[in-house]
Amino acid sequence: MVICGVELTGNDAVVCLLNLDRGQFSLPETKLRKLSLNRNHTREDLKQFQSAFADLMAEHGVSRVVIKERMQKGKFAGGAVSFKLEAAIQLISGLDLDVALLPPALIKSTLAANPQPVPFAETGLKAFQETAFTVAYVGHMAAVG
Repeated sequence: MVICGVELTGNDAVVCLLNLDRGQFSLPETKLRKLSLNRNHTREDLKQFQSAFADLMAEHGVSRVVIKERMQKGKFAGGAVSFKLEAAIQLISGLDLDVALLPPALIKSTLAANPQPVPFAETGLKAFQETAFTVAYVGHMAAVG
């Protein structure tokens, strides 16, 4: 099963695809590491972002998208644009996508119970994808466990 881990930051959705097949993890080959929303945030911009995200999911046979949940208030609150991106992902139609938000506490407890089998540095991913990778891994472990 291919899961897409997502970290929403500013105008970007940083993505990492992670496949789990018969107990073995693999990283499907993809050139897209993040999708960005045009700074104008118009309806058309959101639709383009949504379409590009849906195309990526369809191309790689992704069945589940897991997004690192952001705080709605307080010092570490997510920005308004990141919540627009989240809604655009959640409202993708035409694909059978299971979209879930993973709270930081669940990520932390899952990693404590199921440490990542490979250090992130050995994955070959870009440094900015580490959170998306971790979210994808936890998405698999939460689904399995």
